Amino acid sequence: MTSAAAKERVRSKGAPPTESLVWIPGGTFTMGSDVHYPEEAPAHRVTVDGFWIDRYTVTNREFEAFVAATRYVTLAERPANPDDYPGALPELLEPASTVFSRPLGPVDMRNHYNWWSYVRGANWRHPGGPHTSIDRLAEHPVVHVALEDVEAYTRWIGKELPTEAEWEFAARGGLDHAEFVWGDEMAPDGRHMANTWQGTFPYLNTAEDGFEGTAPVGSYPANGYGLYDMAGNVWQWTQDWYTPQHMPHLAINPHGGTREGSFDGRQPGVQLPRRVTKGGSHLCAPNYCRRYRPAARMAQPVDTSTSHLGFRCVVRPGR
Repeated sequence: MTSAAAKERVRSKGAPPTESLVWIPGGTFTMGSDVHYPEEAPAHRVTVDGFWIDRYTVTNREFEAFVAATRYVTLAERPANPDDYPGALPELLEPASTVFSRPLGPVDMRNHYNWWSYVRGANWRHPGGPHTSIDRLAEHPVVHVALEDVEAYTRWIGKELPTEAEWEFAARGGLDHAEFVWGDEMAPDGRHMANTWQGTFPYLNTAEDGFEGTAPVGSYPANGYGLYDMAGNVWQWTQDWYTPQHMPHLAINPHGGTREGSFDGRQPGVQLPRRVTKGGSHLCAPNYCRRYRPAARMAQPVDTSTSHLGFRCVVRPGR
């Protein structure tokens, strides 16, 4: 399907429930990939019913309205329960979140602690730590939101998280088999199509796309369905529990995985269930984490919030 045809099918549904939503027609597409990271395989045909999805990821302005209306306190703003983390050092139980910290030069790429720091006082209001704010970031995507924070927001606003299949179908914008959300070239005619990392991750970002951190939503071209930031900027939560590979027998409106099956048995210590996140972020680079593609996916522990993880919502007909 061409991009123009995809846009025409979107318009055919009529007025959305709210102006922030775009209609995504049902259809069949090839989900996943056999030529990149192993968790993206196997590529397989999947059918999804039509649904509405947010045109943009949820912004700081929108999340602030939710907090003002409900007085909700996010997970990163609360002390952790020591019963959930036996043996944890007391300082690790204080309100905190995970923040990207750019090293000054090359580091051991096998150790992600060389660029991630657990920062006390970091949360959605203070994305870089206690001395930062969102005063000029109202239209940037909200970050530092764990799964329970996201689900509290969706309940309040009367929406849901997309399944992985819904998210990927929407991200492709009608371009089945395309490498990227916009086609098969990373930067067609030299134009940057998403907020990603240019240079050598994690220490050199030339910011040729205009932004070193998050960008205001809608800063880059929309895909064929009129959706923005379906690649780069921030990772996005989905409803699906993580599995090491796709389950191709689930081919119609799949809702992949189980909570029990989402644990990472390879990791020692406290085990936490994981959800699928999609889309990549401004930290994805050609030399590391080439996950700015619609087929890409990542496992995210449900209690973990970071400075490059946000979300968008869906509404399904009849709900």
